Amino acid sequence: MKTGGTTLLLTSRTEAIQSGMFFLFERSSSMKIKETLNLGKTKFPMRGNLPQKEAERENNWFENKVYEKRQQLNEGKPSFMLHDGPPYANGNIHIGHAMNKISKDIIVRYKSMSGYYAPFVPGWDTHGLPIEQQLTKAGKDRKAAGPVKWRKMAAEFADKQVKTQMADFKRLGISADWDHPYLTKQPQYEAEQLRVFGKMAKRGLIYRGKKPVFWSWSSESAMAMAEIEYHDVTSTSVSFAERVKDGKDILDNDTYFIVWTTTPWTIPASEAIAVNPSFKYDVVQPAGSERKFVVADALLGSAAQAYGWGDDYEVVKTVQGSDLDRMTAQHPYMDREILVINGDHVTADAGTGLVHTAPGFGEDDFAIGQKYNLPIIMNVDDRGYMTEEAGPDFEGVFYDDANAISLKKLEENDALIKAEDITHSYPFDWRTKKPVIFRAVPQWFASIEPIRQEILDSLDDVNFQPEWGHKRLANMIRDRGDWVISRQRVWGVPLPIFYAEDGTAILEQSIIDHVADLVAQNGSDVWFEREAKELLPEGYTNEHSPNGEFTKETDIMDVWFDSGSSHTAVMAQRPELSFPEDLVLEGSDQYRGWFNSSLITSVAIHDKAPYRRVISQGFALDGNGDKMSKSIGNTVSPNDITKKMGAEIIRLWVTSVDTSGDVRVSEDILSKTSEVYRKIRNTMRYLLSNTSDYNPMENAVPYRDLTPVDQYFFAHFNELVRDMRRAYDEYDFQQVYKLLINFINVDLSAFYLDFAKDILYVEAPNGHARRSLQTVLYRILVDLDKLILPILPHTAEEIFDYLPYEAGDYAFLTEMPAVEDLGNVTPLITRWTDFMSLRDAVNKALEVARDEKLIGKPSEAAVTLYLTDDQQMLVDSLGQDIRVILMVSQLTLANVADAGDAPEYDGYHIKVEHAAGEVSPRDRMYHLDLGTDPTFPMLSAHEAEIVRANYPEAVVEGLED
Repeated sequence: MKTGGTTLLLTSRTEAIQSGMFFLFERSSSMKIKETLNLGKTKFPMRGNLPQKEAERENNWFENKVYEKRQQLNEGKPSFMLHDGPPYANGNIHIGHAMNKISKDIIVRYKSMSGYYAPFVPGWDTHGLPIEQQLTKAGKDRKAAGPVKWRKMAAEFADKQVKTQMADFKRLGISADWDHPYLTKQPQYEAEQLRVFGKMAKRGLIYRGKKPVFWSWSSESAMAMAEIEYHDVTSTSVSFAERVKDGKDILDNDTYFIVWTTTPWTIPASEAIAVNPSFKYDVVQPAGSERKFVVADALLGSAAQAYGWGDDYEVVKTVQGSDLDRMTAQHPYMDREILVINGDHVTADAGTGLVHTAPGFGEDDFAIGQKYNLPIIMNVDDRGYMTEEAGPDFEGVFYDDANAISLKKLEENDALIKAEDITHSYPFDWRTKKPVIFRAVPQWFASIEPIRQEILDSLDDVNFQPEWGHKRLANMIRDRGDWVISRQRVWGVPLPIFYAEDGTAILEQSIIDHVADLVAQNGSDVWFEREAKELLPEGYTNEHSPNGEFTKETDIMDVWFDSGSSHTAVMAQRPELSFPEDLVLEGSDQYRGWFNSSLITSVAIHDKAPYRRVISQGFALDGNGDKMSKSIGNTVSPNDITKKMGAEIIRLWVTSVDTSGDVRVSEDILSKTSEVYRKIRNTMRYLLSNTSDYNPMENAVPYRDLTPVDQYFFAHFNELVRDMRRAYDEYDFQQVYKLLINFINVDLSAFYLDFAKDILYVEAPNGHARRSLQTVLYRILVDLDKLILPILPHTAEEIFDYLPYEAGDYAFLTEMPAVEDLGNVTPLITRWTDFMSLRDAVNKALEVARDEKLIGKPSEAAVTLYLTDDQQMLVDSLGQDIRVILMVSQLTLANVADAGDAPEYDGYHIKVEHAAGEVSPRDRMYHLDLGTDPTFPMLSAHEAEIVRANYPEAVVEGLED
């Protein structure tokens, strides 16, 4: 207390506290206690302000061409090729797009930082019906515009969509060659696609045929299996009678076949009744009926109940199905004779065992119709309306409305036995969401059968993740029919086929290559802008065109042929890329889509699969596990989330879920993810703060000289580096996430950083204990920053800005941390793992003492451990004073023989008492030696020595509280 220019020194700590302040000897200013603590400092913000800062950082990456610099660094290194399956260019991206592209970005960033040349070229699927539909919705008339103008409008629309989606992907922090993407409408791409077609034609795999295909009346085009999805619908199931005309002396003319169908609108095209040759068929006469009916024996019971016969009927005779072959019957309401045929496709699952057969409207019907040389009646037009061939009652009627007319005519002709509604799965156009029909019209096909086994064999060289993907794709190929590749649309790549005067198709590879050259120079519009003779080589002649007249095909290729050619049009053509690809990663729907079409075309022309590994992902569902739908309003927009929370939150969510199956996402789920992000960010901020005075070139402690607990944690983190890199290598992002979060929450926060502050803050700034711990923290900070970069690139780069001793301008231009060779660390890790059991036991004892109001914080405790010989050996083997690690003020080690009534916790006898002595205001621990230092009586002797050695300029005699 200052009196008349002199200073009164308060030597008693209690007296000093009571006086309310400490004083400096012969000083007019004082030093606060916190000024002698090594409190961490950093300008790294606690809040990320991600929506704003991410966008600024992304602009910096693009302006400074960070992606390009990474590629330059990796030139000459082993390559890793991830081929981007092209999303369709239509509208802003959805959360499924985000999950897919982020997953790819994580892989490519990791590979790029792991010694691989891994360029990533994004792509877009830019042809096809959806773009034409959007133009139509905008009021454009395709037929009025004509093909050339229509295609130009479609191309402009596609370009706008690509720009929109590219901006969306960039905003997610995706690192890619955005200046040079591939588009399926690019002339060079289209030309290579035509050459793929030409090679398949040369191999004899392309042909024109007439057989039923999925026909979308809403799209006015044929559809491939990959473009079909199934929904439950309610249809009318009909049983109707057809009278026997020629029963081959087996059946009488007063006998009727009861025929079954679920498509009564196809009865006008009926040509046959299919029966199974191995079934037995009963001729049944119900009581009171003058007519006899033929029904499969296996289905007689259910049929009798359905038709109201009950048990009151007589089985007149039983006939083998094979004996019914080539009998005839009378069509129920048309002047046509119906043939009875044998077909193994007839089942006893439902109906009567006698199946209505219209070869133009069903795959099985067509196949058996070919066997029996049945006519193919096609009485439905491109738009789904019945034609003149269906008869005057049906002409001009929409096919679905024709069901009622057909039922009425059956009833009028006394042929309707029963009609009822049934619910069953039915194919739909996945673009228009309208039902499709089977329709036999001339189409171009890619033949699968000649190369089916070759395709299946090629899958043996492909790794699948999940493993069931191999079986799924193999089964699809095994069961797949020929691929209908023609589409009756305008916006797409033309089928490069010419027709001679006599209608003969010209599929010469030299002609196709000539067209490909024209397309490479002019784009595929040239096919629609020029006449056939202008597209053929000058002077071309053909034996089937004596007058030199040719026409050209007007159909375009299936868009799956477009994207399915990317392995050659992109990977085999661009100089920075290579074929086959190391990896493709898409949604599980691509087993029937891009995975499938790419495989077929690649095996057809390269004799091998296009990819070495296939990773499939599930679909993004809403928080309740329901399918997302704009109409329901349960979608999650990536753009909305980046504006509200930041892209890092979406990226972190992607790694937190098992994307091999369907995953749930909602704003609530993402909000919880943002809490996890904050934990990661604040942990890294803590590491930055507490290594801010650490210079790795001057202050680093060699591993062999680290304190035992620091050696342990260094080795433990080294194992984390190994495990996280292994998980990255296995594309197991969820495991990366689990390892990261467990390390931060359990290993760092709940253990290492928990006791570290007592060393970081209290010990001498340059003391061995503090520098040893900082050496470990700095390694964790730097290496963890690189390990999280593939997941959280914006945050990792922000952290890197605060690491002045690390070389380079960008973290992405550094390399992944290596796993250090520390020798045999197993004994070390085993000892400290065993210590964790001791620590857990002490914490339980402290918790009990806290509940009993004996202590508040662990620093108020004095702990006595009564140890067995083995437990004592464990503590001795640690080579470390464990009091600081246990965070108690006093620790006594005794023999278990002296434990008395000390409570037991997990095999350890532990007594907890309140610590003796007084609390130091500097380290908040209880000490028995406060007041022993004459200069700093309020500090322990150890603290006094630290203050004296490190603040000599102040010659502190007293400190403000």
